[in-house]
Amino acid sequence: MEFKMERTGLLKVGDILPVTEGKLPTSYYYTLGRAYAMSANYAFSERLMAKEGRVAEINETPKGFFVTVEFE
Repeated sequence: MEFKMERTGLLKVGDILPVTEGKLPTSYYYTLGRAYAMSANYAFSERLMAKEGRVAEINETPKGFFVTVEFE
């Protein structure tokens, strides 16, 4: 799952972080750690059941920093 991070230096590859689920009227979103990064919105059928994940990759693009997190 990919998360958008506004600033770098907060995480490193291999970190294991908790994930908090937020609910919108028709979808769910996820916050990584202490609000280090946020996910896109996901439909009910795509809902994440894991409570923590491992940072697999951190990429910098012209649109910002993106963190890829792996879950069991």
